[in-house]
Amino acid sequence: MFRSREIDMLHGSIWDKIIWFAIPLALTGVMNQLFNTADVAVLGKFVGKEAMAAVGNNISLIGLLVNLFMGLSLGANVVIAQHIGAQRSAQAHAAVQTAFVLALVTGVGIVIVGEAATSTVLAWLEVPHEVESMAETYLRMYLLSMPAMSVYNFEAAMFRSKGDTNTPLIALAIASGLNLVLNLIFVSTFEDGVFGVGLATVIADSVSALILMVELIRAEGVVHLDIHSLMIDRAELKEIVRIGMPAGIQGMVFSISNLLIQAAINSLGADAMAASAAAFTIEINVFCIISAFAQATTTFVSQNFGARNFARCRRVTWISIGLDGIFMGALSIFILVFAEELLRFFNADPNVVALGKLRLWYIVAPESINIVLEGLSGALRGYGISLAPAILVLIGVCGVRITWLFTIFMSAPTYETLMTAYPVSWFVTTALVACAYRFYIAHIN
Repeated sequence: MFRSREIDMLHGSIWDKIIWFAIPLALTGVMNQLFNTADVAVLGKFVGKEAMAAVGNNISLIGLLVNLFMGLSLGANVVIAQHIGAQRSAQAHAAVQTAFVLALVTGVGIVIVGEAATSTVLAWLEVPHEVESMAETYLRMYLLSMPAMSVYNFEAAMFRSKGDTNTPLIALAIASGLNLVLNLIFVSTFEDGVFGVGLATVIADSVSALILMVELIRAEGVVHLDIHSLMIDRAELKEIVRIGMPAGIQGMVFSISNLLIQAAINSLGADAMAASAAAFTIEINVFCIISAFAQATTTFVSQNFGARNFARCRRVTWISIGLDGIFMGALSIFILVFAEELLRFFNADPNVVALGKLRLWYIVAPESINIVLEGLSGALRGYGISLAPAILVLIGVCGVRITWLFTIFMSAPTYETLMTAYPVSWFVTTALVACAYRFYIAHIN
């Protein structure tokens, strides 16, 4: 159906291939965020800021689940890419079948646990009474999309392992367009609108997963998916989980700390909740750039590590970080210059816009720190070292933000004080990961 574009990561120039790999991946991240952006924008325009706040309340929780899937799928990406670099075709094929089964099991498990825990989690977040019912409705609907979301992320990882980031982008673009159309239809069909946008997400996620599944079944070579003979290879499963679980935990730690901050935002009222929801849907696009180049680093390093080309692994890491800075910087400047106009697209309430603009300056301006953090973490994962960066993120991000919330924020409970926790935690964690990278690189041979 789609034209696959594989990249030779083992030979020739590096910088142009990283760009060809990372840009579709960044656009995929942006498209992924459009699901939530469309939900927030449609509800903000046609229903009201209470419905918008209800969706925004769940963004951090949803991010936690998505990061689990992305982390686990990154394990599959690394394992398959290392097999490709080492020309171990049979092992790569076994890893593909194993990853697909793992995706299904993980997605279904999240639905079961999530639906049972929804009321408890929302109570813990201290969601204001005026948005509580809508927040629960949206979260329960969104959880139904977890199997499809999990499968899509693993399928996309399979394509990435051989250098194809275009096919997942096309599939997600189709799903994003469908999600927007269904949002506009369903928001007027259902009474509070929230159920409708949740249902649209379930349908669109299922479409993106189905498209990639068909492409993998049709694919030739190591990433061919044989749906009639799916199996679990214990050795490949162990390696995928060994690398992927810490990566998932690392991403989840960011989301856990954001959940704690979301609870603090909730204490500041509906305007602060709506402002954060709008600002987050804008600022996350900057992180999509950072994450894309980090994943490029992981995949390129994985293949070259499999081929035992250590010098090229190191060149990949620093070239990718440099390119990341250029692209991320350009997008950040655009967002900060047009911050007010972008926020008004979601909600024109002056107080919501003012608080959203404040958040963007506190998060987007210093987010360049994250380039080094994600780049070095991505490189370590490419070498198969995943636990160390996860532990350091737990200490540097979660530890710093929790400490900040219960000390600095409690003494001065303002929106500005709360937002300062982000850059402080990034700086501490980047310093820790940089030390770890230097240590491991000195001992890899």
